[in-house]
Amino acid sequence: MTRASAALAVLAVVLIALPAMVGNYALSVVTLILYFAYTGQAWNVMMGFAGQLSLGHALYVGVGAYAAGGLFFHYGVGPWAGLWLAMLLCVALGLVIGFLAFRFGVSGVYFALLTIAFAEFTRVGFDHLDWLGGPGGMFLRVAQRDTWDILNFRGPPLMYYYAILFLCGAALALCNLLLKSKAGYYWQAIRENEEAAQALGINTFRWKMLAVAISSAMTSVSGVFFAFYYNNLFPEQIFHISRSIEIILGPIIGGVGTLFGPILGAAVLTLLSDGITEGLAAMGWEIPGIKQVFYGVVLLAVIMFLPNGIWPFIARKLKL
Repeated sequence: MTRASAALAVLAVVLIALPAMVGNYALSVVTLILYFAYTGQAWNVMMGFAGQLSLGHALYVGVGAYAAGGLFFHYGVGPWAGLWLAMLLCVALGLVIGFLAFRFGVSGVYFALLTIAFAEFTRVGFDHLDWLGGPGGMFLRVAQRDTWDILNFRGPPLMYYYAILFLCGAALALCNLLLKSKAGYYWQAIRENEEAAQALGINTFRWKMLAVAISSAMTSVSGVFFAFYYNNLFPEQIFHISRSIEIILGPIIGGVGTLFGPILGAAVLTLLSDGITEGLAAMGWEIPGIKQVFYGVVLLAVIMFLPNGIWPFIARKLKL
């Protein structure tokens, strides 16, 4: 076993045993960290592996959440059936955006603007969709929070913790396989120099579309988890660009294109931002927007001193 594999195994054991060692508040914080780690990993497939910058991934979170939540709210259909609808809709949306962009040569910052535009259009549309609650929001029924109802994905916070922990582990394993596959090598070639990749005979359109499809499908799963964990959905919140920024900050700070970077970045950001917020509240200070200011300061510091992210620096020091 390599040193990296041993460290990962130790981390897995600690996370599995963690609920026995911490209280409910700490468990909710770690659940939030794992949620951002998973969504960051999903975004990392598109940007970190294939080099396609998306600033509208809240689109897939929101559509996935509303697809599964709407079926449960109106028809009592469990999230496992809703999950397939969520993935289908999000992949279809991703492929439409990808086709419009890649077929007509839209890339870089213009592709990023296109993803923001689609997320905003969807937010406005859902604001006027009364069947899903409109601007007043949609609230899912909650019952028997003390028992594990796997079929309807209802239960205590411990159940949601282990569910998102499993998703993080599965995403890490999937991304590891993708990086070592033919698709992973093609994506990295496209990311580094798309013209050179085309000259080598790589069908860049096809492989970029595959990256978009996988990333959007993975992100839709996080949307379903969001809906059944928080039990309320508001278009203004879930489709807002700030949601997309929260998704991408973890990978950027941890290390874009790395496997462990999104996990480390999510942990650093969540722990420090929550610590600052709680510390200020303890002193009686309520400063609106302090979390966003903190995100900006951390992002600026990482770009200036660790442009490749925190994880590559740590990995070199620990020889992982």
